[in-house]
Amino acid sequence: MSGCSEKRPSKDEYYLGIAKAVAKRSTCLRRKFGAIVTKDDVVVSSGYNGSTRGVINCSEIGCLKDEVNASEYSEYEFCIAVHAEENVVINAARNGSSTLGGTLYVYGEYTKDGSITESIPCERCRRVIINAGIRSVITKKSDGSIKRKNVSDWVKEDTQRYIERLEEAKKKKQLPGRE
Repeated sequence: MSGCSEKRPSKDEYYLGIAKAVAKRSTCLRRKFGAIVTKDDVVVSSGYNGSTRGVINCSEIGCLKDEVNASEYSEYEFCIAVHAEENVVINAARNGSSTLGGTLYVYGEYTKDGSITESIPCERCRRVIINAGIRSVITKKSDGSIKRKNVSDWVKEDTQRYIERLEEAKKKKQLPGRE
């Protein structure tokens, strides 16, 4: 039997394609993110960025971050959204699915032109991912290539960052004239 001419996607491409489809449900006017968790080659949960269940969202009334000219990937106090990475873990918990030992796939794109934005989980989401027991995170970079991150690296990075911040705070506290 002769096969079709279309190349079969890798597992990572396949799962990132599902995450891309999930992102279409996002209510964010700036960027759409979708996430899925797989375990043993089965999708156990999905989530996208958007407001809390039942709360009004940006696609209905506008974006507060746009109104205050807040920068991207910061100033989260102006954003009503729960991140896709948080929602995928929350949705797993709501449905009794374990994320322990799973792989997280995250896809993101800019809303205005549909171009890919590298989906680098923020510090808050990294901590959720760590505590959920997810082992690795697969994202698509803006050039279309695939990036794999071992979550155990974030544990080391978070530890080091905290130690550095603590030492810096102690030094500032000891400066003359500071009381």
